[in-house]
Amino acid sequence: MKYRNRLFIAILIPVIFCSTQLHAEDSDISRRTLTGLNSIYVLVENIQPNIQKFAADAGLITTQIQKDIENHLNIAGIRTPSRNEWLKAPGRPVLYININTHETEKYWYAYDIKFELRQIVRLEINPKVKTLADTWSINITGVANIGNFNVIKKDTDVLLQRFIQAYRSVNGHK
Repeated sequence: MKYRNRLFIAILIPVIFCSTQLHAEDSDISRRTLTGLNSIYVLVENIQPNIQKFAADAGLITTQIQKDIENHLNIAGIRTPSRNEWLKAPGRPVLYININTHETEKYWYAYDIKFELRQIVRLEINPKVKTLADTWSINITGVANIGNFNVIKKDTDVLLQRFIQAYRSVNGHK
């Protein structure tokens, strides 16, 4: 009986988690918040220490992810300013990327990749209050083992392309 339960769990977990799920706040309204942004600063959270060794083998290194994203945005015609330029930019738009992982069982990790466009907004109820808020977001969740962390890199690229598509849809680049 104990063996059958383990077998059931071993089969069930990959079936549930292997399908990548895409979650988003990528609507017409959220896309409109991207209108007129002349440049977007990129901020990638550090890869979690528990997977850094395995992630590096798959090319998931924080500094490399940041460079790749900035390069793709620049190629798409979206300027990525230096930190000092960004601090002076109206609204201070920042594309925030977080790759979160959690070990579900030995060598298997659930992951959530989140892209959020954050910018300074004013509260309608109290216009004197300004805060940094998510105005557009998208994420993917899935499961990967240490041998196929490249799927996390591929999903990161999918989200980047979705962001570029959203940006272009409201800024005249189709």
